[in-house]
Amino acid sequence: MTPDGWTEHDGGLERDFAFADFAEAWGFMSRVALLAEKADHHPEWSNVWNKVSIRLTTHDAGGLTDKDRALASAINGLT
Repeated sequence: MTPDGWTEHDGGLERDFAFADFAEAWGFMSRVALLAEKADHHPEWSNVWNKVSIRLTTHDAGGLTDKDRALASAINGLT
Protein backbone atom coordinates (compact mmCIF):
# COMPACT_ATOMS: atom_id res chain seq x y z
CA MET A 1 0.00 0.00 0.00
CA THR A 2 1.29 3.46 -0.91
CA PRO A 3 1.47 5.89 2.05
CA ASP A 4 -0.76 8.98 1.85
CA GLY A 5 0.62 11.75 -0.36
CA TRP A 6 3.24 9.55 -2.05
CA THR A 7 3.23 8.40 -5.68
CA GLU A 8 4.75 5.20 -7.02
CA HIS A 9 6.98 5.94 -10.01
CA ASP A 10 9.73 3.91 -11.70
CA GLY A 11 10.24 1.52 -8.79
CA GLY A 12 10.17 4.13 -6.06
CA LEU A 13 8.01 6.41 -3.97
CA GLU A 14 8.03 10.15 -4.64
CA ARG A 15 6.61 13.16 -2.86
CA ASP A 16 7.11 16.94 -2.97
CA PHE A 17 6.79 19.08 0.15
CA ALA A 18 6.41 22.87 0.33
CA PHE A 19 7.17 25.05 3.36
CA ALA A 20 6.94 28.70 4.32
CA ASP A 21 10.63 29.37 3.67
CA PHE A 22 14.11 27.87 3.35
CA ALA A 23 14.68 27.54 7.10
CA GLU A 24 11.49 25.51 7.54
CA ALA A 25 12.39 23.27 4.59
CA TRP A 26 15.90 22.74 5.95
CA GLY A 27 14.55 21.91 9.40
CA PHE A 28 12.28 19.28 7.83
CA MET A 29 15.25 17.81 5.96
CA SER A 30 17.18 17.59 9.22
CA ARG A 31 14.34 15.67 10.87
CA VAL A 32 14.09 13.34 7.85
CA ALA A 33 17.85 12.77 8.02
CA LEU A 34 17.53 11.56 11.62
CA LEU A 35 14.75 9.14 10.63
CA ALA A 36 16.79 7.91 7.66
CA GLU A 37 19.86 7.27 9.81
CA LYS A 38 17.82 5.37 12.36
CA ALA A 39 16.28 3.23 9.59
CA ASP A 40 19.64 2.91 7.77
CA HIS A 41 17.73 3.86 4.63
CA HIS A 42 18.61 7.09 2.88
CA PRO A 43 16.49 9.12 0.44
CA GLU A 44 17.30 10.67 -2.87
CA TRP A 45 16.25 14.27 -2.42
CA SER A 46 16.62 17.85 -3.50
CA ASN A 47 15.88 21.22 -1.99
CA VAL A 48 15.20 24.52 -3.72
CA TRP A 49 14.33 27.35 -1.31
CA ASN A 50 11.04 26.23 0.30
CA LYS A 51 10.56 22.98 -1.62
CA VAL A 52 11.85 19.49 -0.79
CA SER A 53 11.46 16.59 -3.23
CA ILE A 54 12.03 13.08 -1.92
CA ARG A 55 12.39 9.78 -3.74
CA LEU A 56 12.62 6.49 -1.86
CA THR A 57 13.81 3.28 -3.48
CA THR A 58 15.88 0.32 -2.35
CA HIS A 59 18.76 0.16 -4.83
CA ASP A 60 20.15 -3.19 -3.67
CA ALA A 61 16.68 -4.76 -4.08
CA GLY A 62 16.16 -3.15 -7.48
CA GLY A 63 13.11 -1.11 -6.54
CA LEU A 64 10.36 -0.50 -4.05
CA THR A 65 10.34 -2.44 -0.75
CA ASP A 66 8.68 -2.29 2.65
CA LYS A 67 11.67 -0.20 3.88
CA ASP A 68 10.60 2.56 1.49
CA ARG A 69 6.97 2.40 2.60
CA ALA A 70 7.98 2.43 6.28
CA LEU A 71 10.25 5.46 5.83
CA ALA A 72 7.59 7.29 3.79
CA SER A 73 5.07 6.70 6.58
CA ALA A 74 7.57 7.92 9.17
CA ILE A 75 8.23 11.05 7.09
CA ASN A 76 4.48 11.65 6.89
CA GLY A 77 4.49 11.71 10.68
CA LEU A 78 6.74 14.79 10.57
CA THR A 79 4.26 16.91 8.63
